[in-house]
Amino acid sequence: MRPGVEGPTLVLVVAVGVLVGCGVTLLLERSLTRILLGVILLGNGVNALILMGGRAGAAPVVGVAPAGRLSDALPQAMILTAIVITFGLTAFLLAVSYRSWYLTGDDEVPDDIEDRQIRRAAERNEVATADLGGEGPDADPEQVDPELPRRLRPGDGPG
Repeated sequence: MRPGVEGPTLVLVVAVGVLVGCGVTLLLERSLTRILLGVILLGNGVNALILMGGRAGAAPVVGVAPAGRLSDALPQAMILTAIVITFGLTAFLLAVSYRSWYLTGDDEVPDDIEDRQIRRAAERNEVATADLGGEGPDADPEQVDPELPRRLRPGDGPG
């Protein structure tokens, strides 16, 4: 750093690293609740990182201070945009998590059929074969998911 120029403190840099590290760790979990918390932590860490990139100074209003002493308004505008995007993504993940809990009773992300086949082939030390069928996604037994059990609602039963 140059003498006389203030930069981010070590505490803020460590806080950004902890937020981003915890967020990425939670994103790699199988529970949608933990994934949601990971998105929130990662978003806050990135917002703090963007904020550190801005120049500190007086309020960015023309006429308040000389142009060289004004703070940079671009990082603040980018953070406001990122907050809105994170809020929308959080609302979407909450809806997906609730729907998963409603249908299956938990919020864990299930494996695909192909994931299970690849894992079994790897355990047997086999090479995965390419799908050369060409029968289309509806007739291919590898691609068709079994029907999920549906909860009966009032009026859906026989009668």
